[in-house]
Amino acid sequence: MNSPTLPAAAPQKPKPVVNSWSRPFWDGTRQGRLLIQKCESCGQHIFYPRLSCPSCFSEKLDWVEASGRGSIYSYTVVHNNAPSAFAADIPYVVAVIRLEEGVQMLSNIVECDHEKLVCDMPVEVVFETLDEEFTLPKFRPLRA
Repeated sequence: MNSPTLPAAAPQKPKPVVNSWSRPFWDGTRQGRLLIQKCESCGQHIFYPRLSCPSCFSEKLDWVEASGRGSIYSYTVVHNNAPSAFAADIPYVVAVIRLEEGVQMLSNIVECDHEKLVCDMPVEVVFETLDEEFTLPKFRPLRA
């Protein structure tokens, strides 16, 4: 006699990998602050977190709070994909956001009509709590 097959558990969404140089970013998001690095030597804003400046190679990096405003550089609306932990979110928007500080972030666009999205649309950061450890920065169209 065959034993009944239990339904497979829904896959869990992956969590960010945190290391010593990215910890301040994740601590900031839990506080509702979007922190990016700034080189003390050349003044360049930096994102993603690094150990040295990609412009001048200085290791003198500080953390500063970004404005949280930017624009959509590029985006795609995901309407279908292979079964995954993100299936329940379909449709969702994956976008490259260019912050006012000049750095780019890969994130999601939320709280919007996907049909009205356009490149260069102004956006602002919002924070979505994933669990006690992680809060994710996402973006929505800038409200007037």
